[in-house]
Amino acid sequence: MRWRATKRRLIKQADNYQQNLILLISGFGLCMLGILLITIAEFLFGQSLQQELVALLGMALIAIGVLLALAGYISLSILRVFRFLISDEEKSKNKT
Repeated sequence: MRWRATKRRLIKQADNYQQNLILLISGFGLCMLGILLITIAEFLFGQSLQQELVALLGMALIAIGVLLALAGYISLSILRVFRFLISDEEKSKNKT
């Protein structure tokens, strides 16, 4: 019973191309923003607590961005393959 609900949710997520692409692009954007913040902290601030806090914020943005981009990428690629495999399996069950 639980497997069916999970399978339905994964198929629904795989079919939502626009949301998955938005996840991928926003994750990439957050990564770039995090890299920019780390670069700014390195070159514009002297050795201070402010530099470390800005760099920490940049690292947090990179981590969040990687997770978002990974979720979008998995939804766009692996879940699509999963969806096709499930639909082929269901078609073969219906034929017999």
